[in-house]
Amino acid sequence: MATAETVDLGPPHEPKEESIKAFKAIEHELKKELVHTRHQLDKHEPEYFAAVAHLSDAELASFTADDLQQVRVAVSAYGLHLFGKVRIPAMPDSGPAYIHFRAFTGGPDDEVKLHSIHTEEKENPDGGHTFRAIFTKDDPLEWFDT
Repeated sequence: MATAETVDLGPPHEPKEESIKAFKAIEHELKKELVHTRHQLDKHEPEYFAAVAHLSDAELASFTADDLQQVRVAVSAYGLHLFGKVRIPAMPDSGPAYIHFRAFTGGPDDEVKLHSIHTEEKENPDGGHTFRAIFTKDDPLEWFDT
């Protein structure tokens, strides 16, 4: 299994033709999974999507390939791992307005599959937790498993 420790994640860069093609292959599934994830997490921990709570499902998932802002690629023995940062157009660029996703393909002739949408849980020094699934422009696109 590929992990941050076993695979080198390339530097962040603007998406190129192959990354855009991969994004388009998973775009529908990404939107569907994003809306589903929000509904599921809102039941137990609405803080994950608090930054976009005022958006409808359609507004949340209104992004296109033009909103893919940044990618990073890692190569493992069994394929390519694509990490992407997508801007939610209904949100102001100055605040939390981005989702991070991870996709995988075995190679150029294989299907691209959505692996996950990044959701983050952090433990605070006081013992509490913070949760988020919507990131800022300045949040780095890093390796994640979930």
